[in-house]
Amino acid sequence: MSEDARKAAALIEERAPGRNPKVGLVLGSGLGGLGDQVEDAVAFPFSELPGFPQPTVEGHAGRLILGTLSGVEVACLQGRVHLYEGHPATTVQPLVRTLKLLGCETLVLTNAAGALDLDAKPGQLMLITDHINGQGTNPLLGKNDDSFGPRFPAMTGAYSKALQARMKTVAAEQGVTLREGTYIALLGPTFETPAEIRMCQAMGANAVGMSTVPEVIVARHCGMECAAVSVLTNMGAGLADEELSHDQTLEFAQKASATLQELIKGFVGTFA
Repeated sequence: MSEDARKAAALIEERAPGRNPKVGLVLGSGLGGLGDQVEDAVAFPFSELPGFPQPTVEGHAGRLILGTLSGVEVACLQGRVHLYEGHPATTVQPLVRTLKLLGCETLVLTNAAGALDLDAKPGQLMLITDHINGQGTNPLLGKNDDSFGPRFPAMTGAYSKALQARMKTVAAEQGVTLREGTYIALLGPTFETPAEIRMCQAMGANAVGMSTVPEVIVARHCGMECAAVSVLTNMGAGLADEELSHDQTLEFAQKASATLQELIKGFVGTFA
C-alpha cells in the first residue's frame, strides 16, 4: 500500500511537474462538481494510478485533479471508494498518502449523511467535530509503515479545532447555517433500521454515513490536519415518514452542492 502511494505520487509529479498542492480535498456523493471548478487543472483517472481502485457508485467520478482553487494549489479526489463496494479498509491508504506525498498538509472532506437530530432539515450542512468508527474495521490494519506515522496514532484531535474555527468563520461570513456534531460511519450498503438509528443516537452521533472515517484515520496517521462537512440529505430511518434511497441522497446533495461548494472555496481561500 505504501509503495503504491509512492509510485502514484512519482507518476503524478512526472506528468505534472512543478505542482505543490497545500490542501487535499475528498468530495463525496453528488458533490464532485467542485472538482470541475479547479483552474489550470490536470486530471488523473484513478485507473491510471497505482493502488487507486475505481469507484462503482453513482456520483463518484474517480479522478485525482491537481490545480488551483480560490488562489490555492489543491489536489482533489473527485469521488471516493467505500468499504461496502467490497474493498478492505486498507484500500484508502494509497489515496490519502499520495496527497500527503504531493505536499498536502490539510485534508478537507465532504460527504452525504443522514441526520439524527430531530431539529435538522435535509439540505443543511454539518461541520464534523468528532467521529465514531462503527464500520468494524480500521484502515491501518496490518504492518505499520513508520515512515508515514506511528503504530498507535492518537485520534483525540481527529478534526482540527483550529480548522473548525476557520470553517465556522467562513460560514458566518457567507450567511450559511452550519450545524455541528459527531459523525458515525457504518459499513452499509443498506440504510440503517430504525433500531440502528436509535443506537446511533444513544451513542451520541448527530449524523450517520458510510464513509469519511477511514480517510481521516489514514490522514491523521501521516500527520495531516482534517476538516469535514456533511450534507444532511435525509432524516435517519424512523425519524421521518419516508423510505430512504440513494436517489434521495443524490437529489439533496445536489440541491445543497452550490452552498457547500462556496463554503469549501471560501475555506480553501483562507490558505492563500
